[in-house]
Amino acid sequence: MGSVAAAMQRAGYKVTGSDANVYPPMSTFLEGEGIELFEGYKAENLPSAADIIIVGNAISRGNEEAEAALEQKRNYQSMPEVLKEHFLRGKRNIVISGTHGKTTTSTLTTWLFKSADRNPGHMIGGVPKNFERGAEFTESDFVILEGDEYDTAFFDKRSKFLHYLPEIAVINNIEFDHADIYNNLDEILLTFRRLLLTVPRNGVAFLNGDCANTVSLVADAHCPIELVGTGENCGQRITGISYSRGQASFQLNEVPFTLPMTGEFNVRNAAMAICVARQAGLTDEEIQEGLSSFAGIKRRQEVRGIERGVTVIDDFAHHPTAIGQVITGLREGYPGQRLIIILEPRSNTLRQEAHKGNLAEALAGTDIAIVPPVLEAGKIAQDDLLDVPKLIEEVNEAGGSGRLLGSVEEIVDWVSAEAKEDDLVAILSNGGFGGIHEKLLNALRVG
Repeated sequence: MGSVAAAMQRAGYKVTGSDANVYPPMSTFLEGEGIELFEGYKAENLPSAADIIIVGNAISRGNEEAEAALEQKRNYQSMPEVLKEHFLRGKRNIVISGTHGKTTTSTLTTWLFKSADRNPGHMIGGVPKNFERGAEFTESDFVILEGDEYDTAFFDKRSKFLHYLPEIAVINNIEFDHADIYNNLDEILLTFRRLLLTVPRNGVAFLNGDCANTVSLVADAHCPIELVGTGENCGQRITGISYSRGQASFQLNEVPFTLPMTGEFNVRNAAMAICVARQAGLTDEEIQEGLSSFAGIKRRQEVRGIERGVTVIDDFAHHPTAIGQVITGLREGYPGQRLIIILEPRSNTLRQEAHKGNLAEALAGTDIAIVPPVLEAGKIAQDDLLDVPKLIEEVNEAGGSGRLLGSVEEIVDWVSAEAKEDDLVAILSNGGFGGIHEKLLNALRVG
């Protein structure tokens, strides 16, 4: 929403916006774009002369501004509708989807195009480091979009990516996620089948050939399919993966590439980006130049600072599988260092008891795992709510070292007292987490 708001402001619209909580880095970015922000929802925040009121998918009935828009018969639309009608029609749209890796893959793909002077339009959920904005719509034929399977708006329960008119689609992987809107994996598979049905015969879809859920979609597809992965069934095959500090090397169909990121999941993300770039006409030399200069994304294994020899890393991971991948990637990228994970159970997926087993298994792979109580626990049915004390117990039973700490201040005090030189502290949250990153760095600095 923030990135699209900035893109529309630059396209000549006057944009204002409201959110329940306004925090960096997006708040800083929007203010820099000249967009007025309102913290909290009030009917008077809606400009009387607004041509369009864009309603985000986090907004539900009962929201004061949404109710005012309905009562006043205002012209309200979802963000995907606005994108389709104002920016995507007639373009060669590239939609990057999947349970994990969407932001990294779409950001990396965009950078490969930009580095090769293709000047694509793009819409990314994160804040990239190689270029200024998460969304920009240019004169190029190509638009690269992070395609989310989450629903569109309270008045449109289809997945957002079904609005994006893809010529090229990527499905990185598929798992059960978003338990607040999907009842089971079958419902998620159905929406990805529908995505493939929107890819034309003169397009192509790149699917993870090592993910059984993703491969199951092939039989229903009407567009060309390319499988990407390490298995022998993959027409685009990844081989020879190796790591050195801070980078990964691999081959894609026997062509060597090097990526300044670690972890097999990032190699897979990069392989998808390479496939898309080749499909669009980029040479392998242009692609490697873009890979070599890729600086990453804020909140994806981002080093926020080093104090007293302790490295503090920020990551957005909010699904047990993604958390496990981050832990593995950090182990590979920082071999021999003690790893402390601080996880905020904030996303709808993490607050669900159904994922506890996989979460405990992932956290047991750290040296120390710290988890506070579930955020806004009252919004989850008691029977479905993650039992954090039991989670910590299961982490310890699995051979890890778990600890329940009640507040950001308590976490900061404990970690700053216990952290040792050369420790790696990774903070995982899909929100602001009470400013814990700077609070911890400050405590380490003065301690």
